Amino acid sequence: GFQRDLLYVIAGADQPSGQDVKDEIEQYYSSEINHGRLYPNLDTVVNKELVEKGQLDRRTNYYAITDEGEQAIEDRYEWESQYID
Repeated sequence: GFQRDLLYVIAGADQPSGQDVKDEIEQYYSSEINHGRLYPNLDTVVNKELVEKGQLDRRTNYYAITDEGEQAIEDRYEWESQYID
């Protein structure tokens, strides 16, 4: 679920940094998300090719949803829709 939430945040933003993703996810969860949870999960969605990772500068990476990530979100929406009126 956490990785899915990361996909939604990244899809809804224009190449957010890791800190931007962290700030947004913390608002939703109403609690602090530590780096030890955030960045390994970001790396996982990158490795699954759902998200692309690039560099803004030497210290800052950006994240962007891939076509596969968009499809995963769409597939999830369709699956959920069969259970919700």
